[in-house]
Amino acid sequence: MTIQQIDETMYRVAIPVPFPMKYVYCYVFKEPDGWSIVDTGLNNNEAAKAWEDVFFSLGIEEDRVNAIVITHFHPDHFGLSGWLQEKTGAPVYISNTDEQMVHRVWGEGSRQAEKVGEMCREHGAPPELAKSIEHNMKRLSKFVHPLPKLTVLPENKITLGGNVWEIIETPGHSDGLICLYQREKHYLLAADHVLDKITPNISLWPDCDKNPLQNYFESLKKVQNLNVDITLTAHGNIVNHLAVRVEEIFVHHEKRLEQIEMLVNDGWTAYEVASYLFENRKLTTHQWRFAIAEIVAHLEYLVFEKRVVKEVKENKYVYMQKKAS
Repeated sequence: MTIQQIDETMYRVAIPVPFPMKYVYCYVFKEPDGWSIVDTGLNNNEAAKAWEDVFFSLGIEEDRVNAIVITHFHPDHFGLSGWLQEKTGAPVYISNTDEQMVHRVWGEGSRQAEKVGEMCREHGAPPELAKSIEHNMKRLSKFVHPLPKLTVLPENKITLGGNVWEIIETPGHSDGLICLYQREKHYLLAADHVLDKITPNISLWPDCDKNPLQNYFESLKKVQNLNVDITLTAHGNIVNHLAVRVEEIFVHHEKRLEQIEMLVNDGWTAYEVASYLFENRKLTTHQWRFAIAEIVAHLEYLVFEKRVVKEVKENKYVYMQKKAS
């Protein structure tokens, strides 16, 4: 368990996750009258033990935690919030959009796993892979329960560490993802919006926005020119040159879009594109879900931009270059 002190009131803590990135970085703030937490990790024994160690190391008394803020509903950020709420009694805050996503994806009677499996089949995944993806997503629910009682975040500002942070809506990675900006200290708490070295996964999911990549580009522009010295990420290293990193992400996506546009010249499914792009990697079922959904997001962006067209052939979506008339 690693705790990095950012300044006199702010700590960056590494909470283990059972994924290739190994850790999600959450943030703890010392308040004049207690503590606040931003993001939580998955609900598993390793993450819970890490938080117990954080509380001990920083001298956090459970009943002195005033607030738990969630940047978005994904399980590695949201999953332990119910456990932490039971432990501390603190309110759990999340954006209005992702509050609805919590109930849709993780709530009782959710059919999101089935819908994701069907989406993968419609985009060309073999039936056995689509079924495995569905089962894998159902198993994820154990990492987010118990669900907390949620409170919707205020629209504009929140106080953390005795300082006012501006709330910036940055849809893309999640429809309801937020970043937090501390103008005087030049900090951006970016969560998964901007990451060092790897690019955030931008995927299209059932019942979510139909053009998440366009949303992501617009959200990157929101933060690109902020006066930021330190970008506090949720995975990997802290980013010290935000504008440069944002430009690198733009270049990456345009190259990927151009590559996909060329690949679908004569008509490919999203699964066929993903199989080609990731042919040298042995993807797990979990990774296949993200690979297919990310390619769908790129293909749908190209459809919106009228660079490719989409047709249904043999009950599958097929994308192809738009032919000159």
